[in-house]
Amino acid sequence: MSDAIQNAGNHDIAGREFLAFTLGKEEYGIDILKVQEIRGYEAVTRIANAPEFIKGVINLRGIIIPVVDMRIKFKLGEPVYDQFTVVIILNINGRVVGMVVDSVSDVTTLTPDQVKPAPEMGTAFSTEYMIGLGTIDERMLILVDIDKLMSSPEMGLIDKLAA
Repeated sequence: MSDAIQNAGNHDIAGREFLAFTLGKEEYGIDILKVQEIRGYEAVTRIANAPEFIKGVINLRGIIIPVVDMRIKFKLGEPVYDQFTVVIILNINGRVVGMVVDSVSDVTTLTPDQVKPAPEMGTAFSTEYMIGLGTIDERMLILVDIDKLMSSPEMGLIDKLAA
């Protein structure tokens, strides 16, 4: 188990609220405090030579923001854009970024005993970007460290966070 999960322990997750969203058949959760707003998917302006997972940019009330399609980023099959597709607008260290997901479901508060450490697996979604797994009755949310993911070198969107 990584030190980050060990150190994060359950104390700083206790009572935190997570926005639940789906990518493919899985449900994920991100810290609600990082979410600025949720919008329906709209056409983006493509940027030449951008990585495939960066769909392009949108103009959000005068701010040009990059939009990342997480389904492409995590190789979850061919993305479909329909009435359920949404863009979660994130504010990470003052940088605004859009994240395309299949749908959002709800906001959930997790107690310490509902958060389990993530097992090490060779998956497309590196456990280095996971806080852990949130369990709510029969549901399981993959809790994403969205700051760490969006500021990762392979995303190239946000300068490395000051540690």
